[in-house]
This record gives sequence, C-alpha cells and structure tokens, in this order.
Amino acid sequence: MPTITGFEYKRVPVAEGVSLNVAVGGSGSPIVLLHGFPQTHLMWRHVAEDLAADHTVICPDLRGYGASDKPDGDYSKRTMAADIVALARALGHDRFALAGHDRGALVAFRAGLDHPDVITHLACLDVLPTLDMWEVMHGTTAAVGFHLYLMAQPPGLPEQLIAGASDAFFGHFLDLWGNDPSAIPPDVRVAYLAACRDAIPSIVADYRASAGIDVEHDTADRDAGNRLRMPVTVLQQDWGAALGYDAVALWRAWASDLDHGTVTCGHFMAEEAPAEIAKSLRALVAR
Repeated sequence: MPTITGFEYKRVPVAEGVSLNVAVGGSGSPIVLLHGFPQTHLMWRHVAEDLAADHTVICPDLRGYGASDKPDGDYSKRTMAADIVALARALGHDRFALAGHDRGALVAFRAGLDHPDVITHLACLDVLPTLDMWEVMHGTTAAVGFHLYLMAQPPGLPEQLIAGASDAFFGHFLDLWGNDPSAIPPDVRVAYLAACRDAIPSIVADYRASAGIDVEHDTADRDAGNRLRMPVTVLQQDWGAALGYDAVALWRAWASDLDHGTVTCGHFMAEEAPAEIAKSLRALVAR
C-alpha cells in the first residue's frame, strides 16, 4: 500500500469508538490536509512532502474513508469537523491551518464555521458550500452531479447499486474528473479503488448527510449571518462558467477575507499541480 514518504502513521481516537488513520510529518506551524472523493489521505502525498519542509503536516483519512473507522450513524460535516479538531488536539495542536479538497473541503468549511477560534486559515479546493452547491444544480447541467442524487436516496438501493460495480463506479470519477491520467499512478489508483470498495456504506452516508443535515446546518448559519472569520483561499475549476453561477460572489457571501482563484488543471489538483497548490497554501498561512 502506498504511503507518504517520510511520514509517521498513527491511529488516533477522536470520538467514542472512532479512531482516524493519520500520516504526520515535518515540523513547524501545523496544517491539516483533508482528502476528497474517491480518494484517501494519499492524494496529498506531493503537497504534504513539500509543506513538511516548514510545517507540521497532518493528513488523516476522514471518518468513513480509507483506513479510518467507519461507524454507523452520523456523517454530518459537523461531526466530521469535530473529529478533525479532536485529532489535532490529540497531536498537541489547539490551533491550526486547515485545507480540504472535495468532500474534505466541505468538512473544512464546517470546521471554519463551528470552530473559528481553532482554525487559523482555511483553504477549500474545488467545491461550493453544500447549500450553494444544491442551489446551483438545476436542469440538464445537473447531470454532471448524478452521484449526488444517487447517494441522497434512502439507505439500501444506492449501496446495493454501487456495490454491484464498485470499481467501475469509483473509477468513473477518477477517469472523468482528471486532466492528467499520469497524476494518479496505477498503484495509487488501486489503493483508492480498494479503499472505496471497503467503505461503500460510509461513503454513501457522507453524501446522504449532504442532502439533509448538512443543508440544515448551512441554512441555519446563513440565516444567522455567520461567516468565516479567518483568511480563506478557494481554488476551483471554472465550474461557474459551465453551470451558470458566480463562484466568487457565492464564496464572498461566506468569507470577507477571500482569495479566490481558478485553476487550469483538473479536479485532482493536489496531484496534477502539487507545486501550485503548495505555493497557494504557503501564501494563505502567510496572510
């Protein structure tokens, strides 16, 4: 199984009956990197090794993913964010910078809202906040997000359908969303597919939460006027042009101290353009 070179691996309890698999390396101010779908902490391998030159870099598998525990029940981003705060605290860090990609970015966004005194800097890669994501998906353009609707269905059918062809399902996104196939080498692709194959119920539960409780939490924060207080960096593909929305305006409503940029690489930007992502994260923590 591939690992991040030079990093130490640990299992860290973060909640009752839940431990996370985490890779830790480097020294200096802490930065936590959260992976997306359909991946594990390995997606950060190049960026993590770069940042470890001057940061303590913490790369967990999220609850329900990779080698972390996969409990039944709560996969709200609020609970998953609390996992990350508990993880960092267990490793000796009461405050830290946080970057997330895809699903991990939704966890990071929630951590920024729920734990503003803990998260010093926030980066979200290639997502919109959950509430905004659902609001911009409409008409035939929403077909690109078919998996969101599939995994939003009640328990049973989505899990059964995905289990029937799991490598084809998860491999579809690895193939479709990347611009550079060489960025995910065969051994890493095999590791991603195996990890997803072993986590179908919890992955579906994570997505199902984003069609229910996560929307409720985002709506409550928007109605209350709650915003991200820390410096925020957002890097995205130009989905706004494709789907007809103003990504900067949507993010500006949540974050006043915002640096928003578009990338020319594919969705898997930490693997396709790791030097660019590491540079952006360094610039963020310097703000």
